[in-house]
Amino acid sequence: MTSINTNASAIAAVDILRAQGAKVLNAQQEVATGYRVKTASDNAAYWSIATQMKSDNKALSAAEDSLAFGAAAVDVAYTGFNQAIDVIRDIRNKLLTALGAGAEIDKINAEIQELRDQLRTVADETSFNGENWLVRDDASDDKDRELVGSFRRASDGSVEVKILRYSMTNALGTNHLIDENSQVGILTNPAYAAAIGAGTDWVMLNGRNDPTAHTEFAVSQSTTDVDITEMMEVSDNMLEAMIEASSNLGALNKRIEMQNDFVKDLQDTQDRGVGRMVDSNLDIASSRLRAVEAQRSLTISALSIANSQPLTMLSLLQ
Repeated sequence: MTSINTNASAIAAVDILRAQGAKVLNAQQEVATGYRVKTASDNAAYWSIATQMKSDNKALSAAEDSLAFGAAAVDVAYTGFNQAIDVIRDIRNKLLTALGAGAEIDKINAEIQELRDQLRTVADETSFNGENWLVRDDASDDKDRELVGSFRRASDGSVEVKILRYSMTNALGTNHLIDENSQVGILTNPAYAAAIGAGTDWVMLNGRNDPTAHTEFAVSQSTTDVDITEMMEVSDNMLEAMIEASSNLGALNKRIEMQNDFVKDLQDTQDRGVGRMVDSNLDIASSRLRAVEAQRSLTISALSIANSQPLTMLSLLQ
C-alpha cells in the first residue's frame, strides 16, 4: 500500500542506513588505528588479557633495565678483581726474588709497597654508581648482592620476581678485597695466615679504621726466609680466594647475559601474542570498509527512490 503520510520504504531505508553508518565508523576506526579490539566494549575478554600482558611487558622492560644495571656493576667488580689478581701475582714474584742470594731487599720492599698501594687504589676505584663490591665498611656490606632477573605472573594471578644473587661470603670471611675494620676481606683477613699455621698474622693490607691491627707484607734485612715463605703461602691462599670470587662474578655475568637475552625474547613473544588478539588485519579491514561503503551508497540510492514514491502519487492526482 502506498501512503503519502507514512513512507514505510523510506523508514526502512533510514534504519538500514543508520546501522550501516555505525559499521562504516567501526571499519574506519579499525583501519585508522590498526586495532580490532581497542576498548573493552569491542571484546572484553581479549581486551582484559591484552591489557594485562601489556602491563607485564612493561615490568619485563623494567627487569631488562635492572639487568643492564646489574651487568655493569658485575663487570666493574670483575675487572677490579682481575686487576688485583695480577698485582698479587707480582707481589708473590717479588717475594720469590727476595729469597734469592744477593737480592736487593730494600728495592724489593719498595716495589712491594708500591704494589700494595696499587691494591688499595684498585679496591677504592672499583665502584659503580656509588656501590663498591670490593670494599667492606661494616657488617651491612656482608649481605648478598641481589639483581632483579625477571618477572613472572602465575596462573593464579600472583606475581613473582626472579632474583639473581652473588654471595659476599667465603669459607674464611667475605669476598671483599678490603675490610676497613681489618677483620674479614681477602687482603685484610689474618685467617689466611692462620690457615697455614703461620707464626705471624700476615695480611696484605690493614683497613683504614684499624691500620695497625695485623702485620702487613714487607721485607727488610731482618726478614727471615721463613717469613718470606709464609708471606708467599698466604698470598697463594689469597690469590686462590680471589680467583674463586672472580670466577663467580664471571659466571654471574654470563647468567645475566643469558637472562637478558631471554627477557628480550619473552617481550617479543608477548608482543606477538597481544598483537594476535587485538591487532587488525588491515587487508581484511580495508576490504570490509569498501564493502560497507558500497552498501551504504546503495542504501542511499534506495532511500532516494523511496522518498520519490509519494511525489509520484501526488503527480497522479494532479
